[in-house]
Amino acid sequence: MNELLNKFNIKTNNLDIYETAFTHSSYAVKQELPLDYERLEFLGDSILNMIVSDILFKMHPNFGEGKLTKIRANYVCQQALIFYSHKFGLDQYVKLDFEDSYLTKNEVLSITADVFESFLGAIYLDQGFDTVKKFLIETIYPYIKQKLIFFYDYKSSIKEYGDANEVKVDYKLLEEKGLPHNKTFKMCILIDGEQYGTGVGKNKKDAEQLAAKEAISKLNIESK
Repeated sequence: MNELLNKFNIKTNNLDIYETAFTHSSYAVKQELPLDYERLEFLGDSILNMIVSDILFKMHPNFGEGKLTKIRANYVCQQALIFYSHKFGLDQYVKLDFEDSYLTKNEVLSITADVFESFLGAIYLDQGFDTVKKFLIETIYPYIKQKLIFFYDYKSSIKEYGDANEVKVDYKLLEEKGLPHNKTFKMCILIDGEQYGTGVGKNKKDAEQLAAKEAISKLNIESK
């Protein structure tokens, strides 16, 4: 853990809070630890959203609330957090108990996203707001400046198409299978009752995004 903190020039007197930031509930239960990372994740999520909002607000003085919200979503979505966590080596410090938790590969990836936020929460409590802001500017601001795309909101694009052309857009569950901890969902998109695409994902939202992506391709709509 000291190696990770040194990498970011964090000098702490509270190493325990960083250990907690990487402790999954499965490990905490097995080791009879009083805390896991979930409370820190809650705090870090709010900090991340606020600082990214501040960056985008200053970067785009002429953008309205809706456009800023859409841009922010790209840099705070799960795909982005997984990228940050792996890029900066946070994923190497996650404490999990694989034997008892039966976590899938996708669930482990989700946890690496969680710990990026819990790490922010730990930095904030240990070092204060200015330090966590400096950390984010040094780590994720370059990707914001590059306009790197982590997430395309295909559902929003298809909704805009439906509103503009006065057609009804719906999603329908075609199939749900798998054990409770490892389900997959197959969704289809209906435009005025006609099926235009299907998608399979670990949750309904992801499956709907993939179905919308297929519909956009078929309709030759430019995705936003």
